[in-house]
Amino acid sequence: MNILSIQSWVAYGHVGNAAAMFPLQRLGAEVWAIQTVQFSNHPGYGGWTGDVYTGQAITRLVDGIAARGVLGSCDAVLSGYLGSAATGEAVLQAMDRVRAANPAALYCCDPVLGDDGPGVYVAADIADLMRRRAVPQADILTPNRFELATLTGEPVDDLAGAIAAVAALQAAMRPEGRQIVLVTSLPDAADRDSSIDLLAADRAGAWLVRTPRLPQAFNGAGDAVAALFLFHHLAGAATPDALERAASSLYGVLAQTAASGHRELQLIAAQEELVRPTHLFYPVLLAKS
Repeated sequence: MNILSIQSWVAYGHVGNAAAMFPLQRLGAEVWAIQTVQFSNHPGYGGWTGDVYTGQAITRLVDGIAARGVLGSCDAVLSGYLGSAATGEAVLQAMDRVRAANPAALYCCDPVLGDDGPGVYVAADIADLMRRRAVPQADILTPNRFELATLTGEPVDDLAGAIAAVAALQAAMRPEGRQIVLVTSLPDAADRDSSIDLLAADRAGAWLVRTPRLPQAFNGAGDAVAALFLFHHLAGAATPDALERAASSLYGVLAQTAASGHRELQLIAAQEELVRPTHLFYPVLLAKS
């Protein structure tokens, strides 16, 4: 399995490619990583150093990969934090080149726009690019609750609202694609303090996994679960099975991180959770299409 992953990188900690690469590699995938930005650490610390790369820089790296004659063996493109709209255009051009070489390749887009609390934390043209260009090219989308509402303009205040918004998002996705949506953080409307939900839907139906809420927030959790879900889907798992495996592994990593007292994901220490999760969380069918 070969995955071209184009997203952010941090030298310290685990977000973007630094959260996605190791889980994918630990499970057995080859990852061709291209960084959209390279920062010292997650900006949530309040200070960071580093650079945002241009769209031309991304394209030059894709040119080099293409020159090796391997784009036809690329199974999927995974994108995350972009840094600029020009970088987003470069990602979509890379996807076009991969699809030209391998029409079966999938585009998994993590539409990193913002989150509850901070709100939108990318430039307005990035959000516009996501709606106009990225969503219509995507086979798999992995928004959080805030991003789902932002992309669709639909209220996502409860489960019914989430299901309606997911259906609206699916309608905007690539018509000939798989139209799979994974909502990576959906608070349980009835019990926000003790549990959190993950919702996945495809053309056959929608499924929910509920896990206990842990006593801290985790940067990079969305990046990691998007990578895990994509891997299991590429490996042949149906949507509810990919949801089960990704959610169970992520919870194991997050639980060990919380127990360790560290802020950053303990991906290395908790790597067995990626392969053999301690706790299994089974999906519940919410709706059949």
